Amino acid sequence: MSDARLLSKLESRLIPQGLTFLACADLAALPSSTRHGLPVGICLGVRLDPRIISQISEGPTREYAAQYRNVNRLLNQLAQSCSRFLRDHGFRAAAAEASGYIPDNSDLSTPLPHKTVATRAGVGWIGKCALLVTESYGSAVRYNTVLTDAPLPLGAPVDASNCGECAACVEACPACAPSGAQWRPSLARDEFFDAYSCRRMARAQSASLGIDHPICGICIAACPHTQRYLTSSSETSAS
Repeated sequence: MSDARLLSKLESRLIPQGLTFLACADLAALPSSTRHGLPVGICLGVRLDPRIISQISEGPTREYAAQYRNVNRLLNQLAQSCSRFLRDHGFRAAAAEASGYIPDNSDLSTPLPHKTVATRAGVGWIGKCALLVTESYGSAVRYNTVLTDAPLPLGAPVDASNCGECAACVEACPACAPSGAQWRPSLARDEFFDAYSCRRMARAQSASLGIDHPICGICIAACPHTQRYLTSSSETSAS
């Protein structure tokens, strides 16, 4: 089976289950231990409901917290389905878990972030708020990863920010977590974004609503790319 045909079959399996898009990354240059010895990362993306995202410009809502949980659950199901498909076709595959709630006593990082796989797959770049930004959906997407040795078509890595002079997320963040510096692959997160300040503010925002886990979303809604997605979705619904 050719690379493109295998990818097409995989998309045909996952999109009816709720997947928005997938893209594949060459991870061979990363440490083997972080990718379980598998050279390819499949980025699975599920877009967030524009109606819900349009309501979080001032802070999280219970609807947003519920969607966060539901989309994470869906992404875990999609990753398992993707892995089964690849193993059924004779390849190795390992499903990751959708990003959940990292304990406060940790360094608030993971060995192989989903957004690293996404940038290596050409999905988008890391914004000043440390979230992945895409042209089509802004940051209104959640991700999961499947690692494999399947010979899938690989995307062209994104190695630079496309935020330019935009400071929408920097100005909107109530925690002042983004420094305003531009991301590049060699730049550690802590050099341009204060994850601890973000976590403290998200916990306070959530607690005020009776939500028992830290969640915010203000920077997602602030991004101009997200705003274009929301406007496009609204116009489509109205037509």
